[in-house]
Amino acid sequence: MPSRQKRESNVMDLSDGERLIILMLADVSKTLKLKGEMDPEFIANMIFNDTLWAIRWKYHGIPFSTDDDPPEVSQTCDILDLWMFLEDGYKQLSKADKERIKSEAAPFGENVVFRGFDGNHEAKMLSVARVLIDDLGRWPQFRGRELNAHARTVDRYLRMCRAFESIRPRLDMRSLNADEIITILRAQKHA
Repeated sequence: MPSRQKRESNVMDLSDGERLIILMLADVSKTLKLKGEMDPEFIANMIFNDTLWAIRWKYHGIPFSTDDDPPEVSQTCDILDLWMFLEDGYKQLSKADKERIKSEAAPFGENVVFRGFDGNHEAKMLSVARVLIDDLGRWPQFRGRELNAHARTVDRYLRMCRAFESIRPRLDMRSLNADEIITILRAQKHA
């Protein structure tokens, strides 16, 4: 059981009893078809999936504690952001630029789409991505996709994020160009 001091420092660190009470209240609310500001099904799902950070994201008007999200949340956000820029930029390129990317960023330049995370080894990141996309409505362009890549991707994505960090400040409301996409895609290779 978490210590009282730890529980006081993080409002979303719920005890087993608190989880049961909230789940029972959510069940009662759903059964009685009560219409309120809180979505009982969402709250129950976040408790069952141990993604309590998402409750703070959805109900940001509630003065929850200001504790940081788990590290996999910010990493997943960075990765989803990266792929949003990559896909949007790639779509706007000419056929010649796409052929150049296919050649110069091989084997990564052929199908420039976000494939998700490995469901076996990167399950936390996959769960976070699903919550962000499906439950919180962030990155709607990825909604409806199969996000299980069936292969490890996080290390490659983080290398890509590091390459993107140096490019992003120069974008100034424009899309990525072919050279920038090639640089980011090539970063997947081990140094």
